[in-house]
Amino acid sequence: MSEVKIFSGTNSQSLAERIAKNYGKKLGDLTLSKFSDGELSPSFNESIRGCTVFLVQSTTPPSDNLLELCLMIDAAKRASAYKVCAVIPYFGYARQDRKDRPRVSIAAKAIANMITSAGADRIMTCDLHAGQIQGFFDIPLDHLNGSAIFVPYLNSLRLPDMIFAAPDVGGVARARSYAKHFEVEMVVCDKYRKRANEIASMQVIGDVEGKDVILVDDLVDTAGTLCKAAEMVMEKGANSVRAVATHGVLSGKAYENIENSALEELVITDTITPKQQSSKIKVLTVADLFAKAIHAVTGNTSISSLFI
Repeated sequence: MSEVKIFSGTNSQSLAERIAKNYGKKLGDLTLSKFSDGELSPSFNESIRGCTVFLVQSTTPPSDNLLELCLMIDAAKRASAYKVCAVIPYFGYARQDRKDRPRVSIAAKAIANMITSAGADRIMTCDLHAGQIQGFFDIPLDHLNGSAIFVPYLNSLRLPDMIFAAPDVGGVARARSYAKHFEVEMVVCDKYRKRANEIASMQVIGDVEGKDVILVDDLVDTAGTLCKAAEMVMEKGANSVRAVATHGVLSGKAYENIENSALEELVITDTITPKQQSSKIKVLTVADLFAKAIHAVTGNTSISSLFI
């Protein structure tokens, strides 16, 4: 079996260090230089010839980080790595997975083509915004699930009357999987958007009176949807409302929105490094989840045990 080496892009340094530590390796030595005009130049400071190389990089903000990842993959291939796996805890552009209006890009497919063309042999990611994006790649893709992180935490809360809620219709399957696991009911917050990141109206479908509501989503960006959904379920008589979301994009006024919301707590993971701290935001790590997945991949064993 070839030697395993783990490296990090600039955007996921702390998470990559935790993944490497949990795997039992020291993070590899990689230099990412930048010319004065912003041109990127990655270089490996140790031999990776014949090695299975894992490159950890979340793609937000997307532009530089995606290009950096592609250049890292290219550099690894040219340095005679045996296999190159792109570990993308948060896969950016996943919200653009189809043509939902005329004359737009299917960006998720374009990015999949870029990463594959750069030379990646395998992709490892977590909670894609749209599951069908797995089919955009013609190479193996390991799609990990954030529920392995959130379920133990929710169990520890011991909420007396838990119920799960999808903050929009697109999240019904995700909320239903949690409800099925905990053997409780679920509700749906149906929203209508005039444009991206702007909600025109929302209504709650289902009974939340006296319940401890858990809103389930894959990512939280401006937090407008989550905060509006939290406000609606509390108006409908919920006892408390929390939210779990794998990817804390948290752009714009997200922190301000969360602090001023009805949310008791927002639980996210470190797939994206938080920009600041908040009394209402709790961060759980996915490092052990990815380390176990790397062990399974390199040992040619199943990753089924990593799913709840």
